[in-house]
Amino acid sequence: MSWLYIALLAGAVAVLVGAEWPRLAERAGFQSRERRSRARRKQHLRVVRKESDDFAASVQRDLERLPTTKERDTRRR
Repeated sequence: MSWLYIALLAGAVAVLVGAEWPRLAERAGFQSRERRSRARRKQHLRVVRKESDDFAASVQRDLERLPTTKERDTRRR
């Protein structure tokens, strides 16, 4: 075997492992560790149900600052 065939074989193996990596990682248990880590990080998060007035005012200011063209402004008046 020449070095070209060995290089092609190594490349084919690398492509095969790269294509099958998600399935191999799932079977090896790599994702379960990541899933547990993510669950631990999410425990500290909280959902904000009520929007604050500061947020609404901030959005209103941002909307007012958006650039408009004169053509659109004349149609509105």
